[in-house]
Amino acid sequence: MVGEHIINVVRKVVGDEDPMDGVSATSVPQIDDEEQRLRERSAIINDITANFGLLERAVANFDARFTLRVLRSLNTLRKRFTAPILADVIKKTFPPSHPSLQSLESALGDSFETTNDDDAAMEIDTDSRTLDAVLPEVDIYLHLAVQVYLLDSKEYEKGAKFSDELVRRMHRMNRRTLDSLAAKVYFYYAMFNECLPGSAASIAIRAQLLASLRTATLRKDVDTQATIIVLLLRNYLSTSHISQADLLVTHAAFPESAANNLFARYSYYLGRIRAIQLDYSSAHEYLISATRKAPQVAVAAGFVQAANKLNIVVELLMGDIPERSIFRQQMLEKPLRPYLALVRAVRIGELDAFQNTVNTYSEAFKRDGTYTLILRLRQNVIKTGIRMMSIAYSKISLRDICVRLRLDSEESAEYIVAKAIRDGVIEANLNNEKGYMQSKELTDVYATKEPQDQFHERIKFCMQLHNECVTAMRFPMNQHRLELKNAQEARERERELVKEIQSGDRDDDDGDFEGI
Repeated sequence: MVGEHIINVVRKVVGDEDPMDGVSATSVPQIDDEEQRLRERSAIINDITANFGLLERAVANFDARFTLRVLRSLNTLRKRFTAPILADVIKKTFPPSHPSLQSLESALGDSFETTNDDDAAMEIDTDSRTLDAVLPEVDIYLHLAVQVYLLDSKEYEKGAKFSDELVRRMHRMNRRTLDSLAAKVYFYYAMFNECLPGSAASIAIRAQLLASLRTATLRKDVDTQATIIVLLLRNYLSTSHISQADLLVTHAAFPESAANNLFARYSYYLGRIRAIQLDYSSAHEYLISATRKAPQVAVAAGFVQAANKLNIVVELLMGDIPERSIFRQQMLEKPLRPYLALVRAVRIGELDAFQNTVNTYSEAFKRDGTYTLILRLRQNVIKTGIRMMSIAYSKISLRDICVRLRLDSEESAEYIVAKAIRDGVIEANLNNEKGYMQSKELTDVYATKEPQDQFHERIKFCMQLHNECVTAMRFPMNQHRLELKNAQEARERERELVKEIQSGDRDDDDGDFEGI
């Protein structure tokens, strides 16, 4: 304490006072926070404007890979979007007389008025410049960013109105470099109307989607065509219009070169349609294709879970029991617990256990949209019980079958056993006079055609997977034109060389031509 007192006295005598003595201790962190906020704001704006260069390269080289890079970065940037930041970028990009400025200003609201132009100009990197003639790709990209911001802000009504105007405007554009951006615009357009209360908004957009699908098909816009088909199927299934969804699948061919995630969604919706139409074998194939093509990452966990839930119910309706390994996957273990209990009830063939499981998890089944399909499993539970009894007993009376399966009468048991024999569920004979069922001896499955059919299905799947991998290979755009140009230049040089040799313009020092 004495030492500090002496130092303070010396400071007062000399006049060397600490310049920070009169500054509040809390003001320094506030300045640092403000500078940090301005730096983050400037970094976000520069990241957004950096995508303009990629879009320009996509247009110049006619290469969609640059546009896909921009769309991939959108998922990262959307977490940092704010209305003032988007307003700053839009003001810096568009001239005051641009027609898109009014629609963007109405979507962002008061952010245009509260933004300071001088601060915005200081925050944006000096390399960025105002585009007098804004590219349509840059224009649509900024509209897409506003769409994403409105969706994350849960402003569904404003977003639906903004998206409707944007879709009508895009419907009149015909640029192949806009295909990937247009597909995203239509996706968020359908999402906004789906989030609105009631089903009237979802039904109202069908006319626009069908018109856009027709236009995209005529223009051979693969991305937009595949996206709109998936959106229409989702729209029809949300309102239970199964016949219209089936007509769409019949008349609209899904592009084979569509993206993998779109093909997975299309297979899932097609599997749901076939399951409702009682075509369980086709539904099983489509759902297996959807689960295999879906990305096995945390972002796509919801889709993978929904596809596996529906596939489990379809397998049970087909009379098969799903593999236990499906329920042990980390991504599926907890969501599939109700379906594991359902599989156990169907496997043992007891109606009481099946009914208790359905009543216990009815809310979960209704939320997943599989409740109506699960109610069809009652007959499968009875068939499973009959199959197990045919294996356990060489001969059993219809009365015992009626008691074990909790059926109403022996006539019902006789009818069910006869139908199981006709469908090939069991190998047995039914004696109507004495009232019993006698099982046949089990045959060797390897002596039948079943192994050959299974082997054929596996080979077919492997060949299909190989063809899809070959089709999905990417090659450099316009590479053949570059090769033709180089070949043409080589031929021109050869012609000039021949003319010089024939005219005698070349000297002897130019080279030895002993072979001529």
